[in-house]
Amino acid sequence: MIPLDRPRLRYTADLQPALGSTFQATHFPDIGSAKFQRAQGGDSLLVESVQSMANRLEGMAWDRASGRPVALIEALPHVRVHRQDNPDEYLTSSREEAHRLASAFVREATLNGTPMIEVIRDRLGLAADTPLNYPRMARALMELDPFCLLHGIFFSRKEWLGQPRFTRAISAVIEAHDVREVISGGRKSDHVRHKLNEQNGEGGGTSEGYGSVPFHRIEWTAGEIKAMFVVDVDLLTSYGLGPAVTELLVLIALWEIRMLLSRGLRLRTACDLEVTEEPKDLPQQAELETRIAELITSQRVGAEPITVLWQG
Repeated sequence: MIPLDRPRLRYTADLQPALGSTFQATHFPDIGSAKFQRAQGGDSLLVESVQSMANRLEGMAWDRASGRPVALIEALPHVRVHRQDNPDEYLTSSREEAHRLASAFVREATLNGTPMIEVIRDRLGLAADTPLNYPRMARALMELDPFCLLHGIFFSRKEWLGQPRFTRAISAVIEAHDVREVISGGRKSDHVRHKLNEQNGEGGGTSEGYGSVPFHRIEWTAGEIKAMFVVDVDLLTSYGLGPAVTELLVLIALWEIRMLLSRGLRLRTACDLEVTEEPKDLPQQAELETRIAELITSQRVGAEPITVLWQG
């Protein structure tokens, strides 16, 4: 049974490294690994941030090999960006851009000669001295790209009066608890150049990629690794799209979680995770796909992709 009667749906999966006992956590240039102390005590680590997990979840619905949505949701509308000087050349889409419809490549493009920044403004009903009508805007987004309702969008430009924001309806994070550092190293070996010339000012040194260079690295081991997910059903319901369309959006979110857990946990070269305990109550892939296909057909939310032209 697919649960849709709760304000939020929460799921937790237990993970472990697929190879050995160590893993590489997300790393930030200024602060390194995101280590922290929980209120419960002990050292913990942010393995994958909320922002990165949002991208990974959304990526489950995109086929990078073909440059199109996966077959299950291919009928749902999205915006495809082609080059103005070569309309047959595909560039990017609202599904691939970090800011979705608010991406510079979308908003600076044109649709049948009309700037997309104006098309979006008019479809959302943005006007001076006019309150933001979120149900109307949500209906417009369903016709442009429904994934903006799932993964959030901020129409921040001054031309978009009121600068409406749709917050993310699906959030996720991967954390590790009771963590310890694993310090190791290696050596980049150069079997051709045995002597560097950089000390003589002649170049050809390590900055150009020559020579043998030792290095160190820090990985981690953990008592437990958990992937946690939340789908905000109340938020999607508040858009007034009706029970069936709201159900469709919720099920796509659950399908993304299911696909990420089954196919998308190789986060980095040295961070390949696998599920050791499945989330309770998360529907199986086949059940989700059957119902999603039924709803797309019955609710007639399918539409051809919107092709716009961008001139950089």
